Amino acid sequence: MSAKKKAIHDFCRMKREGEKITFLTAYDYPTAQFAEAAGLDMLLVGDSLGMCVYGYPGTVPVVMDQCIRHAEAVRRGAPNTFVVGDMPFLSYQTSIEKAVENAGRFLKEAGCDAIKLEGGVRVVPQIRAIVDAGILVMGHVGLTPQSSGQLGGHKAQGRTLESARLVIEDALAVQNAGAHMILLEAIPPEVGAHIARTLTIPALSIGAGPDCDGQLLIVSDMIGQFQAFTPKFVKRYCNVAAIVTEAMRAYVADVRAKRFPAEEHGYPMLPGELEKFQAACKAKA
Repeated sequence: MSAKKKAIHDFCRMKREGEKITFLTAYDYPTAQFAEAAGLDMLLVGDSLGMCVYGYPGTVPVVMDQCIRHAEAVRRGAPNTFVVGDMPFLSYQTSIEKAVENAGRFLKEAGCDAIKLEGGVRVVPQIRAIVDAGILVMGHVGLTPQSSGQLGGHKAQGRTLESARLVIEDALAVQNAGAHMILLEAIPPEVGAHIARTLTIPALSIGAGPDCDGQLLIVSDMIGQFQAFTPKFVKRYCNVAAIVTEAMRAYVADVRAKRFPAEEHGYPMLPGELEKFQAACKAKA
């Protein structure tokens, strides 16, 4: 029997009681099934699918329709897990109205439980409007990949006193705008711990240290599927790329050596039908 899906009040209780929230990305139906079977609390259909699924150089090319389709698949695979849809670049920056409309699509079309968007002070109006529309919002501060060009690339943030103050200011702005949770990416653990202690909403970490209220990893990094690079904060729990590549090599070798397919891989004709088939072929010849 599947566990009951957690809700926002469960995550707030977990924060109060010091119980860590487990959070992972998923982009497809089978991965979502595995995650639910493993007992994950929350799944993110991240715009990181641009790199992990489509091979884009970053997240910027990802569009809403891609995110919606993948979120639909994840929801089907994990019906009893809290699912967050990630707002892609330019799905919320151009206008408040567009932000609310696109956030609503994740709920209406994909059945997500919440949405995530990047930015602090600069996206306060969008957060307020989406929350006012009755949608749960997760903020995202620190390293924000969609605007990494302005940050000088995919670099850790908050490593100087002034930079740390800006990250903290962003986090407080996100909470004050009404967000229900926040993701902290690639900041020093001391800054992550301070933000988690200061905020009343759950603060989740992806490279923000162990003292946040929960942890997120990109599933493709965690299982060793994504090979282009591995962020410093990733712990790889298996190496799917090596396993799958070796299996494919074995398949190639078997086919070339005529070991596959073998007799047991075929579909024999029904009793008595083989003789009829052979006779018909002989007559035709």
